[in-house]
Amino acid sequence: MSYLYVVESADFVFLRNQTNLTDGNLSSHLTKLESAGYLEIEKRFKGKKPQTMLKLSAKGRKAFELYRKKMEQVLGGLNEK
Repeated sequence: MSYLYVVESADFVFLRNQTNLTDGNLSSHLTKLESAGYLEIEKRFKGKKPQTMLKLSAKGRKAFELYRKKMEQVLGGLNEK
């Protein structure tokens, strides 16, 4: 989700390369995020090759922002010790 948070959209191959996940593992994660309503998946063709485009939904963007804020609080507390 962090990769998709900073871009408008990305294709499956880009995310696979950035995360070093296998096709199957990445697909599994994306399916769960789509089921939760956090991700929009568009399948199309670029020339004659299939291309899967991914982007965060408004719900996904909001959920990631909340997660990021919570992590900042947790990690910020570590500096105080």
